[in-house]
Amino acid sequence: MVSVQKVTVVVPTYNERENLPELAERLFRLPVPGLTLLVVDDNSPDGTGLLAEELGKQHPGRIDVLHRAGKQGLATAYLQGFQRALERGAEAVVQMDCDLSHRPEEVPAMLQKLQDADVVVGSRYVKGGSADPSWGMSRRMLSRFGNVYARVVLGLRPRDVTSGFKAYRREVLERLDLRALRCKGFAFQAEIAYRCKRAGLRVTEHPIVFTDRSRGASKMSKAIIVEALVKLPQLRWQQGAALRHSPRRDASVNKGTGARGKAPKPR
Repeated sequence: MVSVQKVTVVVPTYNERENLPELAERLFRLPVPGLTLLVVDDNSPDGTGLLAEELGKQHPGRIDVLHRAGKQGLATAYLQGFQRALERGAEAVVQMDCDLSHRPEEVPAMLQKLQDADVVVGSRYVKGGSADPSWGMSRRMLSRFGNVYARVVLGLRPRDVTSGFKAYRREVLERLDLRALRCKGFAFQAEIAYRCKRAGLRVTEHPIVFTDRSRGASKMSKAIIVEALVKLPQLRWQQGAALRHSPRRDASVNKGTGARGKAPKPR
């Protein structure tokens, strides 16, 4: 087991009343004594937030609930959850879905790999990993295309850059400028992967089998897909523009040259 004393699992929720009790039960059965669950609820109409409070009474000190006024996007849910986890002293932070598509039983192995990495990604696209076998061809193609598109556009090496199942060392979340994140939905996962790359972090992948939710409704929409298609190229272009105009680059380019960038003539 990874040598951390406190692990916080951050789970955004919106209408996940049917899934939250099972998720909590399976997490608390894991051999991770310091594990707590942080539920970030967007004022779910089905009462998920209130249910989380009730579960907290059944598991004193192990469930924290962050109530938000309404749907504000996946990215802000995670960012506020990360901040809350750090404030409460988490040494490692895990992000995962509440719909049980991510198996809680993978968490100990991911924490173990965190001993030699800064970030561990639950990956569908490495050996031993896979997507739900019940997916049709169109769903498989959409998932593959979205992942390959993000990898190519952002120049990323990990095989699964759109995974929502990750484990972070505390220092990673403190180091990344989370307030600068621009994407709100599906593309948020790829943006995190890109910022990890820019920061030179050690990222490793852990094979997972992603299973589709059996209860509740999917949150995927056309707007989320369009955001990824539009914002990821913008992210790469803006980063490149910033590097091209950075003072450090200008200094290195002009070092040993005249005012117009030409090498001085020998005397």
